[in-house]
Amino acid sequence: MNVSAATVADEHQWVRERAPTIVALVNRTRAELGAHFGTDVDEITTEQYHDAVDAVFADGDLAVNVAALVALLRDLDVSGDYPGFVVDELLGRELAGMIAGTQPLRLLGEATFHYADVLTHGGPGDAAGADDLDAALAAGFQTRLPGWEWTERDSPFRSSR
Repeated sequence: MNVSAATVADEHQWVRERAPTIVALVNRTRAELGAHFGTDVDEITTEQYHDAVDAVFADGDLAVNVAALVALLRDLDVSGDYPGFVVDELLGRELAGMIAGTQPLRLLGEATFHYADVLTHGGPGDAAGADDLDAALAAGFQTRLPGWEWTERDSPFRSSR
């Protein structure tokens, strides 16, 4: 695999074009997590998704890594799938964390990946990594974007010094 500036641009466009699927999956994930945790979580819009995708791909160091993981998951398939379960889960979790941001959002993105993965089956081309790719994009961007009450307030643990 060779990742060039053109590859990054192509993957950026591909991720933007997944908006109908990813926005719906983000909103479903948020609704279910919100119900589970007894809180209301704002839905996201396609515009918010596009803005967040653009922000990820505007950071060249992050963009090249995100593009590489997206490309790998798009093409990843394993005969019989189960032997590939570990690698597609690993790549998906890592992609979700990268998109989500720094700690603690990174860890939340990784954890949310597994939840979103349960909600999605199949994907572009139905390769083994396809549903993990959609789950990773949904988990990462849902974590990165505002809408959770706790991310909208100052932390009670912030030091006053």
